[in-house]
Amino acid sequence: MKKISIGIIGFGNIGSSVAEVIKKNSALILEHTGIELHIVRICDIQAKRSAYPYTKNAEVIINDPKIDVVVEAIGGVNPALKYILAAIANKKHVVTPNKEVVAKHMPEILAAARKNRVQFLFEGAVGGGIPILMPLKECLAANRISEVYGIVNGTTNYILSKMMQEGIEFSEALKQAQVMGYAEPNPESDIKGYDASYKAAILASTAYGALVNWQDVYCEGIERIGQEDIQYAKEIGYVIKLLAIAKMAEGKLDVRVHPALIPHNHPLASVSENYNAIYVKGDPVGQLMFYGPGAGGGPTASAVISDILATANLKFKNQNLKLRKYRIQKIDEIVGRYYIRLQAPDKFGVLAGISKAFARKKVSIAAVVQKETVGNLATIVILIHSVSEKNLRAALSIIEKLPVVRKVSNVIRMI
Repeated sequence: MKKISIGIIGFGNIGSSVAEVIKKNSALILEHTGIELHIVRICDIQAKRSAYPYTKNAEVIINDPKIDVVVEAIGGVNPALKYILAAIANKKHVVTPNKEVVAKHMPEILAAARKNRVQFLFEGAVGGGIPILMPLKECLAANRISEVYGIVNGTTNYILSKMMQEGIEFSEALKQAQVMGYAEPNPESDIKGYDASYKAAILASTAYGALVNWQDVYCEGIERIGQEDIQYAKEIGYVIKLLAIAKMAEGKLDVRVHPALIPHNHPLASVSENYNAIYVKGDPVGQLMFYGPGAGGGPTASAVISDILATANLKFKNQNLKLRKYRIQKIDEIVGRYYIRLQAPDKFGVLAGISKAFARKKVSIAAVVQKETVGNLATIVILIHSVSEKNLRAALSIIEKLPVVRKVSNVIRMI
């Protein structure tokens, strides 16, 4: 039997859930792994009632020679980064579900962990309770991964699901998410895509061993998605989801976050409410999908504890990868298909003018549908064949200035 002594910094929802699961399932963990988990001390700036020795000073945990693994569960960058690096310098393994600090400072932290021959693990940073990072690193190590993309933010998936199921607008769906506790009072990080962009950077780094600067990840949220888009997508056999995407082709890395139209028969299309799912395509394995609860104390605690156990079984060289530099494609270089919704007067010559503008920039139209007319304005939905985003944007800049076009209401990429 092996014993691992643990210190937890941050005793909110996740930190307390880790302690609760260890206490509740300690016998099961010992039976399955031969490892006894022991919490030595917890740290939180707020006074807490706890069965464990308690401190408000993180240095007490970081400097305790009896502690083998430090769990950082306070979130954000400051002071989390300082505590993580200090714990690593003291030769302690560090486990965290903190996606922001991992996405923004992964190379620095991994380098420190390699230097001090300890582990830095962060399974809980992507997908909550879904095992995805360890499978990418180990179970799929024999595969050439071409694509990793999925739904990694439960708040936005809940909002889009409610818009589709109940026919409500974005603002009402957001209010419902806040009432349910799925969205924060200030939901900006979720609805603008920032949360998903942290996870996209982590997925790309893990799947490809790539050095990804989080600021290079193109990020677009769901605020502009309207009920019209939801319904028109449904009519042509699609659903709209916010996706985190990482792809590798010809040595170039494509990492981005944005809403996308997904065919209704795609495995991701049926993922609803606040669930997460991540789709992986590799050679020789083919297509896989990892599905489950993407947040919450219990699911995230499951991922954190799996990392704690991994520190007893894995050599540091297998985990603290040296990240390589790849060229990350700019969004205007990306080639894809597009859905466009615009408003124009319901009169002769409108479609001819639009088609001519697209043709000037070598943009090919796949389909055009004119929807209902309100007053003298008609809604026109246009689907575009594969084209570079640069060419599409150039064409749209011409179209927006046409006297026959009142407004380009939305542009959404298609998978």
